[in-house]
Order: sequence, then structure tokens, then C-alpha cells
Amino acid sequence: MSESVVLSELDGRGVATVTINRPAVNNAYNGAVIEGLAQAFGALAENPAVRVAILRGNGKHFQAGADLTFIKELSGRSLEQGLAFSRLTFTTVDALRRFRRPTMALVQGGCFGGGVGLVAACDIAIATSDAIFSLTEVRWGITPAPIMGLITRRLGPRALGRYALSGERFGAAQAHRMGLVHEVCAPGMLDEAAAPVIEAILTNAPEATARTKELIEESLLGDGRPGFGEAMAREGAARRHMPEAQEGLASFVGKRLPSWYPPKPG
Repeated sequence: MSESVVLSELDGRGVATVTINRPAVNNAYNGAVIEGLAQAFGALAENPAVRVAILRGNGKHFQAGADLTFIKELSGRSLEQGLAFSRLTFTTVDALRRFRRPTMALVQGGCFGGGVGLVAACDIAIATSDAIFSLTEVRWGITPAPIMGLITRRLGPRALGRYALSGERFGAAQAHRMGLVHEVCAPGMLDEAAAPVIEAILTNAPEATARTKELIEESLLGDGRPGFGEAMAREGAARRHMPEAQEGLASFVGKRLPSWYPPKPG
């Protein structure tokens, strides 16, 4: 039996790792990869033990975009079959963006097409200095439609006015300047760069962190609208009376780690 094209594991501290596992084709996505990602993150979303989810690619490259052999095959199928795949792609990336716990992409090597969308869907992204990015769809006569809303929101229309239209490759430094990635590290050092960020997340209150992630989205849509300020005031007031806040404040006063912090193994 062949190994799954998407691997998922959860450690004892609540750190989930989802790995795209098609290194022979640079982790290019096909129907099986999209379905695998949907299933993996769907299962993790229902697991209360998850505190943070890491997305990475197995081998030399993070994700090389669409498997063009699969796309060519898909173009020969009915419009309805193609539509079903596009819908699944959109809902999978959108579910990653809306995943309740913090998410982090760790990027090495090539990150093309839909891979850029996966990185943009994550809350945090770290790339190695030799990582290369490109929105390649226009090269092949297609468009990044299923990820377009997401990458426009994350990168803005000005950046996309160059890179989505030209298909040019750009490096990790430019990805950092545009805000696609938060940090650039030396090749082979992704785990070391991610470790303090993961540690910081695990130190924080799980439900307050999840709610803050939701508030970012709500603020994008609601800031400036009537009633938004009152809703935020009520959120802040109510949160201070919740058990997490009581434990967080008690841990501060007691100069100790909060009860939700999972100790390191050993």
C-alpha cells in the first residue's frame, strides 16, 4: 500500500503537523492532495487537543503548485467535474484560513501557484532564505481564481498587479517585504525558527487565542460599522470574567506558568 499524499500527526503538546507528501513531483497538488488536506484539517478541527497546526512539504520543496498532468486531464473532463474540483480547492484553502487554532506554514524550496495560497491561508509563515515563490497560473493559460480573494486580501492588489500578472519568480526577501512571510531563516533551520513561535502560542490561553483569531477577521469586515465598537467593548468585558482570564491573571500574580501550558517532554 502506497504512503498517503498528505500526512497528519499530533504530538503530546497539541502541535499538529500536516505534511504534503509527493516529493517525487515537488509536492504538486492533484485531487488526492486537495482531498487529503481537506480531510486532515477537518479531523484536526474536531480535535480539542490541537493547539497549533503546522503545514509543510516533504522533501526539497514546499509545494510546486498544480500538477499540470492532472490539470490537463481535468480539462478533458466535463465542466461539472472541473467545477467540483475548483469548489473543493476553494473550500479547502478557506477552511485552512478559518481553522480555529493558529496555523503556521514552513516553506523551503519552491512555492508556486496554489502553494502561495496555502501559505497565505496560514496565520504565520516562515521561509528559508533560498525559497522561491511564483504565481505561475498565467504561464499555463489558467488563473488563480480559487485563491484570488485570499491572496488579494493578504498581499493587496498592488503586489498582485505585478506578480499575479507577470508570473515572475520572487525570493524569500521579497515575500517578506510583501508580508507573505513573517520571517526568513537560513536553509535547514525551519524547525529552529518555528520553535520559539510555537512555544509562545502554547504559553497563551487556547480559547482567548482562538477568539483573537476570529476577532481579526471580524475587524476586517466590521471596523467602522455601526455597533462594532459596542460589540468589541462587550467582548473585552465578558472575556475578563471567563475562567481562562482568572487563571491567566493568577499565573501572573503567582509568577508561574498557566495551567494550559503543556510541559516539554522529558
